[in-house]
Amino acid sequence: ISMFTGIVAAVGSINSISPLGGSLDAGVRLHIDAGGLPLGDVALGDSIAINGACMTVVDKTESGFSVDVSRESLSKTVGLDAPGEVNLEKALTLAERLGGHLVSGHVDGLGQVHSFEPVGESRELVIDAPQELAKFLAYKGSIVVNGVSLTVNRVDDLALDNGKVCRFSINLIPHTIAVTTLKHLRAGSQVNLEIDLIARYVERMLSATAAAR
Repeated sequence: ISMFTGIVAAVGSINSISPLGGSLDAGVRLHIDAGGLPLGDVALGDSIAINGACMTVVDKTESGFSVDVSRESLSKTVGLDAPGEVNLEKALTLAERLGGHLVSGHVDGLGQVHSFEPVGESRELVIDAPQELAKFLAYKGSIVVNGVSLTVNRVDDLALDNGKVCRFSINLIPHTIAVTTLKHLRAGSQVNLEIDLIARYVERMLSATAAAR
């Protein structure tokens, strides 16, 4: 199982997309310019997180690589179905520092940006997450947004006209904005979300204990 840190190593770009078959269930092959991501230690079969989704390298050149994305993955993520910039991170090795938090590269759900406004020198990113992810979001807890490890500053459970959502806010410093694709987000943008691994296991332990009573 590959692991990541949520610290984006480079911003690359999806240059082109090739269908893998003629049926509606067929996936696609993404051809990606790696940007500033060093590929010297990347081999076929290695994992790279693309906008927070763990993908396997199936082809490689000096400046880029290709991955195959199933139709199932396309249906549960955003940012992998059209050309454009993407956040990139190679899988974590035991010799590296854990700068963010442990990330699996498995997208748990899609959020929608409520607002993205300047606050002093930084920007406040406010996202509406599906209600089923609410129990995993906590003040000062960790969340991954489009592959970026971030800290939650506020959490509110709301009942809106279109149903219940968990609205949370994040403070983005200028450096994070400059070195990731989060700078392109606008109100209404969809984002890939991955909950904290520790929160996932704590919830499982609590639910299993309750069921055993």
